Amino acid sequence: MNAAELLANSLSPDAATRQGAEQKLSAAAQDSYPAYMTTLVSELANESAPSHIRNAAGLAIKNALSAREAQRSDEYARRWFELSEDVRNEIKTKTFNTLGSQDSRAGLASAQVLAAITTVELPRGQSQNLIRQLLEAMGDVNNKNLRRATLQAIGFICESAPARTLESQSDQILTAVIQGAHRDESSPEIQLAALQALFNSLEFVKANFEREGERNYIMQVVCEATQTANIDIKVAAYECLVRIMQLYYDKMHYYVEHALFGLTVISMRDPEQRVALQAIEFWSTICEEEIDLVLEAQEAAEYGEEPVRPCYHFARISAPQIMPVLMELLRQQDEDADEDEWDVSKAAGVCIGLLAQCVADDIVHLAIPFIEGNIRSTEWRERDAAVLCFGQILDGPDMRTLTPLVEQALPTIIEMMTDSNAAVKDSVAWTLGRITDLLIEVISLEVHLPPLVRAAIAGLGDRPHIAMLSGWILLNVTDQLGGSAALQPDGSPAQTSPISPFMPDIVSNLLAATDRPNNEHNARTSAYEALSTAMSGCAADCLPLASTTIVTMLDRQEHLNGVVSQLVGIDDRNNWSELQTNICSVIQAIIRRLGKEIAPLSDRIMNSLLTTIQNCGRQSEALEDAFMAVGSMIIALEADFEKYLSAFSPFLSEGLRRHEETQLCKTSVGLVGDICRALGSRANTYAGEFMNVLFGNLQSQTLSRDVKPTILSSFGDIALGIGAGFEPFLQTTMAVLQQAAASVGTQNPADYEMIDFIITLREGIAEAYVGIVGGLRGDNQIQLLKPFVEAIFTFLQSIATDAGAERTEPLLRSAVGLLGDLCNAFGSGELKPMLSAGWIPDLIKEARNRTFGQETRRTAAWAREQVKIASAGTGASDLAQGAPNSVSMPATA
Repeated sequence: MNAAELLANSLSPDAATRQGAEQKLSAAAQDSYPAYMTTLVSELANESAPSHIRNAAGLAIKNALSAREAQRSDEYARRWFELSEDVRNEIKTKTFNTLGSQDSRAGLASAQVLAAITTVELPRGQSQNLIRQLLEAMGDVNNKNLRRATLQAIGFICESAPARTLESQSDQILTAVIQGAHRDESSPEIQLAALQALFNSLEFVKANFEREGERNYIMQVVCEATQTANIDIKVAAYECLVRIMQLYYDKMHYYVEHALFGLTVISMRDPEQRVALQAIEFWSTICEEEIDLVLEAQEAAEYGEEPVRPCYHFARISAPQIMPVLMELLRQQDEDADEDEWDVSKAAGVCIGLLAQCVADDIVHLAIPFIEGNIRSTEWRERDAAVLCFGQILDGPDMRTLTPLVEQALPTIIEMMTDSNAAVKDSVAWTLGRITDLLIEVISLEVHLPPLVRAAIAGLGDRPHIAMLSGWILLNVTDQLGGSAALQPDGSPAQTSPISPFMPDIVSNLLAATDRPNNEHNARTSAYEALSTAMSGCAADCLPLASTTIVTMLDRQEHLNGVVSQLVGIDDRNNWSELQTNICSVIQAIIRRLGKEIAPLSDRIMNSLLTTIQNCGRQSEALEDAFMAVGSMIIALEADFEKYLSAFSPFLSEGLRRHEETQLCKTSVGLVGDICRALGSRANTYAGEFMNVLFGNLQSQTLSRDVKPTILSSFGDIALGIGAGFEPFLQTTMAVLQQAAASVGTQNPADYEMIDFIITLREGIAEAYVGIVGGLRGDNQIQLLKPFVEAIFTFLQSIATDAGAERTEPLLRSAVGLLGDLCNAFGSGELKPMLSAGWIPDLIKEARNRTFGQETRRTAAWAREQVKIASAGTGASDLAQGAPNSVSMPATA
């Protein structure tokens, strides 16, 4: 392999040359990994080689050691350790020796390679000598390049290696880093590299922050670095302060009071935007931490406990000094900036919003003079700042405090939707979106709503970003003034709603907006989302409008299906997929709203959806939405859906087998349950195929574990649908559920992903048991379950007694509902020996907690009665008249 030539070609601007070189490099790595790695490291260490070749060699080595995907990363680690120790040492030695190269790019590339090696080796107890060598290299005061690259390597290692693997050397690492970050360091490059390394090391130096002397020294070095004239160093120092506040808020009281408040307030006005942004971010971080701390304190108070962490209320104390600065910064808009470009003005706006959540009503008297003084200004920046400030303070203060302000300001703000300046209109549309989202009750239906709807409709035809925000406004008003407002007290649809008179204009203009030729700033998607929301919650007097709208959607979908063969290139295909996704969402919303009344259109809908599914190919997002639309048809048509099942089944089976597409596979599993519930005993014909595929999915090594709880839950849906027809699958299903329940081991309290998975897994198991009990009892075949009752009780006991497990409300509701179902199903005292266990009343008592919803508490009360009846040895099924349908309650929670 001519490494230099291949590396040069891999950087070629010619795509064919570049791709050819990349393929040859990949083949070399596959065919002869040892030679590949040693050849590349020789190029990296070659001082006579061009800088770009050395850098490319380093990047190639790094990419051969690390990958984002866990599976590939494991494979790369295995391949590395298959190299002989001599080869590995040669690669590490040559890379280490290149750190001090006069070619700074080669030094940086070497730092990245060493970090990749260390990240692979540290979890296996290796690379300790390499870290020691790096720390020793910091002592070579005469080699600036070596010290800088060494700090860069330490920074990369701290960023990528697991924190636990570095804790034993945290003292030495921190000493080296702080030494380089000190103000006496003569080289700005070294000081910058040290601060960047410090940023990456902060998470695992917790022990050092616990010791006051060390903490004081670290804070002194970082604070002094904020006063340098070098902008890059100054920004890096503030980035460290932001991260320190995130990690060590509870240690920051002294420093905020004596230094950080003054430093950051001054730096928010720094003419260098990067510095100002970090100073603003410092206060945004304080607000975020204190919002969380207040919630933690409220939760602790509910249980009569003291909060674990203190809240010093920095935001509330400092708001009178910070708010004037932030409001001043709101006026620093860049007229030519893109809507998505982050700048000081936008950062200040976000910080005001977070501050409002921290200080609540106190923010109002700080902001109102600024708003009133600028909202009618002739200078567009001042009008824009006033409107933006008003929108930001809406989430936090009490509604009673905000109501008179919104009532007074709303006519002016609505009128400003026609402002001559586009940036002002943009801020106005966003603020109206906030008002309709957070304070819909304040909007007068007679005074405010008509001009508000007219303004939003006009905004749909404006610039894409304003059109997107206008769609958001209409989504909010149709959701909150239709939606639940279009329901009667008993939950049935109302004849009319407050938004009904406006619906014809809203829908016709949304349809026009969804016909945009492109989706710039998500303007078209926003219109589709608003249309979907308007349809899903419309009152009875708007149902004819829903019927005509679904016909329009079908016309569009059929047109798209007709032109699919004409699509050229990835952009056309993506545009087609995005349109199909949006159209399917509207179709789904209308089907759910019309229910059985959709029947006259069912043939056309299903034909169009099946054609769309066939045309989707590997476009999983559009395919998923088409599946969900089919799901709404299943629910609407119930048993009448069977006539479409033979055409849909092949696509559903394919979706179930698409293991690499997690969400699509999960949606497909849900449809299996929908079909069995809808068809009832008629689903027996299809259940065997469904169950075989689902059992196979549980065995899959490639299917995401997140799908497996959904599969377990679907067993309950299938059993509930086919009743006694579930008998052939009962033995295997119960074995699978027992195995899943037994797989729940001791939980690592720091592994939040695993904790969430275990909670979801238990919910899926409980829902499966609920459905199986209900299905067999419904067909008078409950005795088939007798051999498995003890295992079910063991599962319920594990939920009740696992002190380290979190019991969510849905899990508790399913668990006590299942307990009641078993008692109700097995009469004549058959369960009496098991019902004497002490964990049973404890579980029921926990589910009756007043913090839970009425449905959960009602299910718990019913379960308690069933336990009493079964414990008394009386036939529960004879006495439990009028009991809530606990089978369906937990399963559909």
